[in-house]
Amino acid sequence: MGHRLSKIYTRTGDDGTTGLGDGRRVSKDDHRVEAYGDVDELNSVIGLLLSHDAPELIKQRLTAIQHNLFDLGGELSIPGHSVITGEHVTELETFLDVLNNDLDPLKEFILPGGTQAASVCHIARCVCRRAERRTITLAKTEKINLASISYLNRLSDLLFVIARSLNKAAATPDILWQHDKNKKP
Repeated sequence: MGHRLSKIYTRTGDDGTTGLGDGRRVSKDDHRVEAYGDVDELNSVIGLLLSHDAPELIKQRLTAIQHNLFDLGGELSIPGHSVITGEHVTELETFLDVLNNDLDPLKEFILPGGTQAASVCHIARCVCRRAERRTITLAKTEKINLASISYLNRLSDLLFVIARSLNKAAATPDILWQHDKNKKP
């Protein structure tokens, strides 16, 4: 394990740079920093989601996902480091299938919303998609573990299904999108 911070401020970033896990200094807007920063933001939004009422199984899985996201952020902050595997992706798919089996099939798009927990989950899904886009941008210029992109892609799908599951658990219907070109707000 690397160095633990006993002092939170170091002043080393005052020049607009930050240290990567391998000791190199890069700009704070470097593609790698953007990617792991968005993963950190996603982890924080999931932490907010966990402060809401949710079935225990969902809370347990989201906590495990937070640990994986912390690992993924570490992976992205250390060039050449790899932690996330296809097995992590399969775990997401398995849980996604379990939750989705209890939901009515969608015939229409739904709007983000419903309960507060489901709404926060939709925000987490959007942040997850941004983290995935930033990781893809990084992969265009540097070698990264491609399983991390798959993990984020599958996680955004899972967060969508979790939002629907949270609404169902609270007996709150999904809000179906209605397309009407002639309708005015």
